[in-house]
Amino acid sequence: MKKFLALYYSPAQDNADMMNITDEQRNAIMAAWMAWKNKVGDTVVDFGAPTMPASKSADGNSWSTGSNEMGGYSILQAESQEALQALCVDHPHLQTPGATIELHECMEM
Repeated sequence: MKKFLALYYSPAQDNADMMNITDEQRNAIMAAWMAWKNKVGDTVVDFGAPTMPASKSADGNSWSTGSNEMGGYSILQAESQEALQALCVDHPHLQTPGATIELHECMEM
């Protein structure tokens, strides 16, 4: 099995708005994520977590304000990136307009 880092992106305003949702909204969102996790089973190595907005970003010479578009991560596994893509078609993160998932294959060392 290959391991992949899944990075969840959405518009910065959506990530900021998540800080102000009701408990009922938060529970509904988490229920959708847990249903997907249960559906894909052992694909999930580390469910990960939401991330706080980036406060700084470095380019090698200086630090500047981050983009605040990354909203979380997971570590997943599958036989191939194509197999993992097929499992992510109905991922709850993609229900948010403008949301994307980046899949990065982890190098074996």
